[in-house]
Amino acid sequence: MTGGQKALIDKLERQGTLSRDEFQALLDFRTQESAQYLFERARAIRHAVYGHDVYMRGLIEFTNYCKNDCYYCGIRRRNRQAERYRLTKEQILDCCAAGYELGFRTFVLQGGEDPHYTDERMVDIIRAIKTRWPDCALTLSIGEKSRGTYRSFREAGADRYLLRHEAADARHYAQLHPAELSLENRKRCLYDLKELGFQVGCGFMVGSPYQTNECIVEDLLFIRELQPHMVGIGPFIPHHQTPFAAAQPGTMEMTLFLLGVIRLMLPGVLLPATTALGTIHPTGREKGILAGANVVMPNLSPTSVRDKYMLYDNKICTGDEAAECRMCLQRRVESIGYRLTVSRGDSKIEA
Repeated sequence: MTGGQKALIDKLERQGTLSRDEFQALLDFRTQESAQYLFERARAIRHAVYGHDVYMRGLIEFTNYCKNDCYYCGIRRRNRQAERYRLTKEQILDCCAAGYELGFRTFVLQGGEDPHYTDERMVDIIRAIKTRWPDCALTLSIGEKSRGTYRSFREAGADRYLLRHEAADARHYAQLHPAELSLENRKRCLYDLKELGFQVGCGFMVGSPYQTNECIVEDLLFIRELQPHMVGIGPFIPHHQTPFAAAQPGTMEMTLFLLGVIRLMLPGVLLPATTALGTIHPTGREKGILAGANVVMPNLSPTSVRDKYMLYDNKICTGDEAAECRMCLQRRVESIGYRLTVSRGDSKIEA
C-alpha cells in the first residue's frame, strides 16, 4: 500500500469526506492492501458506533407490477415474461405476524411502482401494521411519489423510506433509465422525504452499465451532501429479459471497497450487506459485514411469490421459508463474530 492511499483513508476517517480528486485517486489506485486497511478502519468505526450488532429487516416484496421501464430491472414494464403478482393487505399482515414471532422489529414493504396500491390503500396498510405492531419500524420502498403522498405515508406511521438514487451523474442516470424518469425528480423525492422526517435511504448499483470511477465519485459526493440515514449498495447483476442482459456484472471487490468508504464517510449510517452481494459470492454478505455493513434483510415474502420478484438473475433464498432465512443468517453472522439483534435498529445519523 502506498503512503498516499493510507493518507487518503486516514483523512476520510478523520474528516468524513474527500475532495473530488482525492476520491478519484482512492478509487483509481486502490490495491488489495489498501482495501484491507480500509476494512480495518471501517470495522473499528462500526464497532465504536454499533458494536457487534447486526440489525435484521423483514423484507416483504408485495408487488412485482411496475409502471416504469428501467433498463436494468427484471420487473420492468416491458418484460412480458414476468409472472406478475400482488399481495393482499391480509397476506402482508400475515408476513408481518410471522416475522414478529421470529424476532423482526422492522418490516420493509418493497415493490414496483404499482398504481393498484393507491395512496388510500397504502395508508390503510401502514396504519394496520403500526397499530398491530407499534414497537416495530416500518420502511417503505415503493419509488417516486409526490410530496403530498409521502406526507400521507409519514402521517400514517411509516418511519423510513428507501429510494436508491441509482446514479448521481445525470448522463449516467439517463443511460440506465427511460426519458420519462429524471435524476432531478429522484433527488427531489429524497430531499422531500428527509424534510418530512423519514429516515431516508439512497444508494446505487456497483458496476452498472456505463459506470466509471468518475460516476462513482459523483455518487459519493451526493451521498455526502444528502447525509442519508441508510445507504444501499450492491453489485449490478444482469437480468436476461432486459436490455442489459449481456452486460458484465459488478464485482464484489469494488462493492466491498465502497462499503468501507461509506462507513468512514458516515459512521452512523445503516449499511446493508445485500442479497445481491450474497448472490455473486457464497459468503458475500459475511464479507460485507466485515467491510463495515451492519444490516441484513432476510425475506418474509410468501415462498409462492419469491421467485417472481426477480430484479436480477439467480437471486438466492427464493425457496426458503422465513424461519429458514432467519436461522441461516444468524449462523452466518455468528460465524464471523457478530450477532443478530432483535430491535428496531434505528440509524445513528443525526442529520
